[in-house]
Amino acid sequence: MAALITGIHHITAIASDPQKNIDFYTEVLGLRLVKKTINFDAPDVYHFYFGDEVGSPGTILTFFPFKGARRGQKGIGEATHTAFSVPEDSLEFWKMRINRFGFPVSDIQERFGQQLMRFEDHDGMGIELITSSDDERKGWSNGDVGTDEAIRGFHSTTLNLRDKAPTEELLLASLDYQWIGEENGRFRYGTKGKAGDILDILIQQPNTRSMQSAGSVHHIAFRTANEESQLEVQQKLMESGQMVTEVKDRNYFKSIYFREPGGVLFEVATDEPGFAIDETVEELGTTLRLPEWAEPNRVEIEQKLPKVSVKSQTQ
Repeated sequence: MAALITGIHHITAIASDPQKNIDFYTEVLGLRLVKKTINFDAPDVYHFYFGDEVGSPGTILTFFPFKGARRGQKGIGEATHTAFSVPEDSLEFWKMRINRFGFPVSDIQERFGQQLMRFEDHDGMGIELITSSDDERKGWSNGDVGTDEAIRGFHSTTLNLRDKAPTEELLLASLDYQWIGEENGRFRYGTKGKAGDILDILIQQPNTRSMQSAGSVHHIAFRTANEESQLEVQQKLMESGQMVTEVKDRNYFKSIYFREPGGVLFEVATDEPGFAIDETVEELGTTLRLPEWAEPNRVEIEQKLPKVSVKSQTQ
């Protein structure tokens, strides 16, 4: 029987200044802005999607930029670091590049046999770059980040929890995850244990109360193939006692949400239909796209949103 969950679909975080958010993820990290839309629950706030050329599931980091938001605080009950997969032998390139843009970078470290380094964006969001020898995904080249260095998509995410047992039970019993191993107090899980499906748990590191704001991960979305498999996951979660939302239409995927036992908001999102339903691949991210229900208020919405721009995105 095919797995209902196949890894990470997207990760959504909170940002402050929308222009700085675009600049960091397109110019510093070289991701493509594949969709510029609005927060469906707060139409006066943007929703930016950054990823590979077409916004493939497993590559998409999204943001709600609340202009003027104060920095959040890392702590218990949240995802503290988002890790991207990069080619082997590319970390020196990334270290020099990120330093050149004025962001401090850690020394190169090793974890589960892979090299990595970590840093924070302008809002303090924790980012890691991890080398992956078996990741065959093609990264997006923004012109000065070549394909030999380009980010390929997610590697993993790290949850900081008070207790791993109930979250581990959820992952293994309801989300098709498997136990991979433990290293230095880091507990690892994956659907196949490859870049793009890995989830790590740390226990109370840091041992502080999290405060969600700019630089905080809002939720983690897991991949499922389609609406039918999503409904199977929803039923499976409800039978295990999870409080799961109804299916919500996010235009580019369908979503259900629930809060895992440690307090982190989880989503299950469909791979279908994708981001090219209202723009061509060449046009992705170039114009403000609105859901059908918001189109009658486009003028008012555009007046409330701050003006932003992105440098030409070339492959």
